[in-house]
Amino acid sequence: MVARAYTVAFEGVEARSVEVQCAVTPGTPGFSIVGLPDKAVSEARDRVRSALTALSIALPSKRITVNLAPADLPKEGSHFDLPIALSLLAALEIVPADAAESTVALGELSLDGALAPVLGALPAAMAAAEADRALLCPRASGPEAAWVGGAQVIGAASLGDVVRHYTGQAPIAPAEPGEVTGDPSARDLRDVKGQERAKRALEIAAAGRHHMLMVGTPGSGKSMLAARMPGLLPPLTPGEALETSMIHSLAGLLDEGGISRVRPFREPHHTASMAAIVGGGKGAKPGEISLAHNGVLFLDELPEFPRAVLETLRQPIETGEVMVARANAHVRYPCRFLLLAAANPCRCGYLSDAGRACGRAPACGEDYLGRISGPLMDRFDLRVEVPPVAFADLDLPPSGESSAEVAARVVRARDVQAARFGGTGTARQNADAEGKALEEIATPDAEGRDLLNRVAERFGLSARGYHRVLRVARTLADLDGAETVRRPHVAEAVSYRIVSAKAL
Repeated sequence: MVARAYTVAFEGVEARSVEVQCAVTPGTPGFSIVGLPDKAVSEARDRVRSALTALSIALPSKRITVNLAPADLPKEGSHFDLPIALSLLAALEIVPADAAESTVALGELSLDGALAPVLGALPAAMAAAEADRALLCPRASGPEAAWVGGAQVIGAASLGDVVRHYTGQAPIAPAEPGEVTGDPSARDLRDVKGQERAKRALEIAAAGRHHMLMVGTPGSGKSMLAARMPGLLPPLTPGEALETSMIHSLAGLLDEGGISRVRPFREPHHTASMAAIVGGGKGAKPGEISLAHNGVLFLDELPEFPRAVLETLRQPIETGEVMVARANAHVRYPCRFLLLAAANPCRCGYLSDAGRACGRAPACGEDYLGRISGPLMDRFDLRVEVPPVAFADLDLPPSGESSAEVAARVVRARDVQAARFGGTGTARQNADAEGKALEEIATPDAEGRDLLNRVAERFGLSARGYHRVLRVARTLADLDGAETVRRPHVAEAVSYRIVSAKAL
């Protein structure tokens, strides 16, 4: 008799179905696992044997063979323990075979039979729902998996609970979705003294998902401004929350099964490797750009990042996805993020202060910012100079608008964009518009077109730069509630690309 259970193998955010076949046949006693298992999967036989012994279940003196089909798909991870144990229990007729066949299982077994949480419960639940099967997982992973809603989720604390559930002795109630977590650490824009132009640029970036670069002396408030960006962004939509949480599930970043509606904010250190930023390593895991999907990727001290790492960002910025290609894996991850970067004007940081700048000014500034290639710099829609704040201003009371007031305008602008792009493909915000769609929504009036043409000719805007100015102008019009892009919108959009670029 061959008993079957099902589990999944992960290829990026995709969970591919794996059939776990178990045969108990006469022959030399042994326990083997075939089907391209890695070391962790091969060691499952010892964990399963010990867990069954803890339940006083003795394995027969026969040949036990477990096959993981399809056999040419690599199997990695300890989550294969539970489906292997379930198929073996079905082969031994301890649990009903039909119940095992109607289940997608994943979980790691301890030697005493307890089930430990594993990564990827959310995409596994998606696969179970598509296959019209129930999902069996550790209890700690149940609240996370239950968010899918299309599959019954059984969260068990131990292998003994699994046996009692399937034999009808003590049925397990379906798991309930975890709590939607908020962001208690949200910081208010009003705490930033001065820097009105940078605050305005943050609002524009948040409204249209425009990439932004801030350049200023040390202590001018670049990191402080960047930390306020999450408070300006609207909550994730249910679809976006599911997309983002599936990636975070694979990375083990979901807390106690709770799905966050707060947009991710990732800030890797400049010593991070290419695999950490883009993705890769063992199993081609998601990198920081994918963990920032639907959120913000903040790169502080941008010129200090290795040149090769920065250059790998160019294609993901344009396409919104990254292909992690390795000799044994080709995995595609989504990575539609808002790139927020900060840099000092030179290595010493005081290029604009003649009394404190080094003796190599201004050549040191050109050399330092020259580490950022022209093609990458061209992808920043907004470039802002962040001047130092006067000491006298630091004692002034909070001024300007709060994050909530700015966020309200951002939400209204994004609602306009959602209505504009609804059902028209992959575009979600103005930063995604291109081709004919961009011409239809962002063509300025006659005065605005004349200004933009003169600026493009005077400063030699590239085709990409020209289109990015149009996108920013469209966002400015949305913030103003204007139907048409007018000359003031074009002028302000140009100021963030040309004037600031000259200052840099």
